[in-house]
Amino acid sequence: MGLLQPPLHGVHDARGAKFTEFGGWDMPVEFDSIRTEHDSVREAAGIFDVSHMGEITVSGPDAETLMQRLTSNDVTALSPGDAQYSMITNDDGIILDDTVVYRLPEDVDGDYLFIPNAGHDEQMERRWKQYRDEWDLDAAVENVTTDWAMFALQGPEAEDLLMAAVDDHAPAEPTVVQDLRKFTAATVELDGAQCIVARTGYTGEDGFEILAPWDDAEAVWSLFDVQPCGLGARDTLRMEMGFLLSGQDFHPDENPRTPYETGLRFTVKLDTDFIGRDALEAQQAEGVAEKFVGFQLVERGVPRHGYDITNTDEEHIGTVTSGTMSPTLGEPIGLGYVPVSYAEPETTIHVLVRGKPKKAVIKSLPFNQ
Repeated sequence: MGLLQPPLHGVHDARGAKFTEFGGWDMPVEFDSIRTEHDSVREAAGIFDVSHMGEITVSGPDAETLMQRLTSNDVTALSPGDAQYSMITNDDGIILDDTVVYRLPEDVDGDYLFIPNAGHDEQMERRWKQYRDEWDLDAAVENVTTDWAMFALQGPEAEDLLMAAVDDHAPAEPTVVQDLRKFTAATVELDGAQCIVARTGYTGEDGFEILAPWDDAEAVWSLFDVQPCGLGARDTLRMEMGFLLSGQDFHPDENPRTPYETGLRFTVKLDTDFIGRDALEAQQAEGVAEKFVGFQLVERGVPRHGYDITNTDEEHIGTVTSGTMSPTLGEPIGLGYVPVSYAEPETTIHVLVRGKPKKAVIKSLPFNQ
């Protein structure tokens, strides 16, 4: 089976993008250079095609119950147009995927939309339907991943760019964009297409994620005369913020982690009843053995995924899950898990770069403060 392609694959190819496989999709990884794209987002704005992300809708009388039992945050706290970051965990509290859950605006069909990571949509669709049937709940679960294109417009100028795009085509709606708070969503007409626009993002900058009907993707994308960005810049931007990457910073089989180990306890609401709740309650009481940390190399080298982390006695204490040369800081940074006794900021560790120990220090996250 070949790789899936976003609706703008040909547009990106004509623009000169380089592509990479990600989650079963052939996605643009770089248009000009990672540094150029990274700096555009930090200093002005950039737009990413993230149509490889999954979209699943859940509707019906028991939709809230189903979402509550299968995600770790409290979906009952959501009003129409609200969104929340959440975890999908197994019975042991291990993260299967992280996701954003939307309580859809009232003028959109359906009750909830959640966003599995690339390549996880079919797995999550099966999980939702399996438990819906097992619990005899009345809820419709639909995988709409190929109904929607998804773009991320990110950067300090993102609001002005989105308002200008709306203003050209639907003059009554700019205030809808201005009024959007962090983690809220609304429907906005862009070039005649009804889009769902949410003030969320993965870069640490202000910005919006735009869900556009698949067939309207090119028209909506072309409204934004701004630096196109690939997954390479998205990775350096998210690493500077200490944001997790599914399959790399956690993996249910290769690197099983709980929300408490990742430092994302705010996604866990133990007063709700969800799969994995009891295991997480026990871990909260006992405490974790390892914590997700950021570190900065103070010797020449760049940490990469899979490199060993040691203490100053050259004893193995962890593994690098993500690493890069930070474009903003101009310093080599990395992420990984270490025993809690090594997790305090300014603790000295070593990272084996090409087999040679390089001195590093633990840093508070995000790096880009």
